[in-house]
Amino acid sequence: MALTPEDVVNKRFQPTKFREGYDQDEVDDFLDEVVVELRRLGQENEELKQRLVAADSRIAELQRSGGSAPAAAPTPAPADVQRLQRENAELKQRLATAEREAETAKQQASAAPAAAAGAAGGAAAGFAAGSTDANDPNATNNLLQLARRLHEEHVREGVEKRDALIAEGHATAARIVAEAESKQRAQISALDQERSTLERRIDELRGFERDYRQGLKSYIEGQLRDLDSQQVGGSQGFGQNRPASVNAGGGVPAPVPAGSADGSNSQDQGNQPPVFPGFGG
Repeated sequence: MALTPEDVVNKRFQPTKFREGYDQDEVDDFLDEVVVELRRLGQENEELKQRLVAADSRIAELQRSGGSAPAAAPTPAPADVQRLQRENAELKQRLATAEREAETAKQQASAAPAAAAGAAGGAAAGFAAGSTDANDPNATNNLLQLARRLHEEHVREGVEKRDALIAEGHATAARIVAEAESKQRAQISALDQERSTLERRIDELRGFERDYRQGLKSYIEGQLRDLDSQQVGGSQGFGQNRPASVNAGGGVPAPVPAGSADGSNSQDQGNQPPVFPGFGG
């Protein structure tokens, strides 16, 4: 049966008949200290258990969030969540701007041939008004080549800008996801270490409690054995140790050997209460 603080408080010993034994006040003070220590250890054990349960719950929650949304950016802190949201909003805005610019470039490229055709028509009209040869093929070919070159340049610039913005957006998203996953792994590792530390602390507390109970039990049993042996020795030696003069009816009593006035001195010195060092000291 496990020893509780209430067991120590309610423990009662059989009083001795021939000697008082240890000082009752000192024994009570010692037992009070034992009760306080046991209660403190019990409370600390409960707190460590609660912290271990909380750590397990946190690890399970992180593992569930990491398994259910691997492509998302799981962040443990609200500040990180807000930062990621801002970056995602900026990224979306930049992508939308790139798409608008690409669409504008396409529209400009589409309008370039018409403008070139109008310019070609105006040039042809000018040539027709100022020249006797109104249908010059070289001027028309030059205007068409210019319009085609402008169209190709606008389209190429729009495509390059669009591709650059899309690549930058993908790189930023990949970096954000990598940072979030790294933070998640670091936090899970820290929680695992904390759980291992708490489990090791609980094991140490249990070992200390077990040793403390065993030492206290051995000490109390030794005191009880000493009391029993002293009671038996006192009852047997009561008639044997009477002086010879008293037995004979007169004379001077025989001297008592030195050190026998209190035959329990050596035993009292050998049975001292156990002293346990403070836990973790």
